[in-house]
Amino acid sequence: ALNVLDGKVIAQCQQRHRHIEWLKFLRKIDRETPKDKVLHLIADNYATHKHPNVQRWLARHPRFHMHFTPTSASWLNMVERFFRDITVERLQRGVFASVPDLIGTIDEYIAHHNSNPKPFIWTKSARDILEKVIRANSRLSSKQNATLH
Repeated sequence: ALNVLDGKVIAQCQQRHRHIEWLKFLRKIDRETPKDKVLHLIADNYATHKHPNVQRWLARHPRFHMHFTPTSASWLNMVERFFRDITVERLQRGVFASVPDLIGTIDEYIAHHNSNPKPFIWTKSARDILEKVIRANSRLSSKQNATLH
């Protein structure tokens, strides 16, 4: 969970990604955030995030507000940026003897990150970003059309 205001991360490595693990993570977020804060969580459309047990938990925790990215859209760019950073700075050339070793490395990275968190600040204007998306879509569409003919 990435706090976009200050850059702090709440993390939890788990073996699986079912609704049970998602509920454990929601409870962790609930414990680690001030109780007076309203929380807006942005997630992908994975079924785990919409499971009936999750819906019941969310109904009992009204400070949590779920927002879902459109299906097939790029996932959260700020979170992707964080994943890129941890990959490049710590995991890419790492050697891990076991899964617990890997998890320990991830936990250490996040603890170090959270000791001096910084929010991600976009330097491009919305217009610049949209123009780039339009150009990319145009190129992709022309390539897809070329392979169909």
